[in-house]
Amino acid sequence: MLTTGKAVKVTIYLSDGAKHHGVPVYTSIVDFLFHSGIAGATVVKGVAGFGAKHRMHYAHILEISDHLPVKVEFIEIREKVDAILPELEKRCGCGLIEVQEISIIVPAKG
Repeated sequence: MLTTGKAVKVTIYLSDGAKHHGVPVYTSIVDFLFHSGIAGATVVKGVAGFGAKHRMHYAHILEISDHLPVKVEFIEIREKVDAILPELEKRCGCGLIEVQEISIIVPAKG
């Protein structure tokens, strides 16, 4: 359980069409985070974006794209992040992993 103080925020940038062993990369990552005891994770799908190859992708009403941006975020203590980072790198493939030192406030339950 996270407590008030120093923590690490990890943001993973992916394409929703990226696969790891036949399943979407973001699904593989979220399952891995869940089974690794990470406090929580969120997946957000964008409506437009471009990646390292500089190709624009948009979500249009009449068209479904499997190359839209997906962002997986979680906050955890440094030790847990360091322990799982090598596996995240393997699963991420051609995505990008951002790691930030942050301070969090966990409000007291009242």
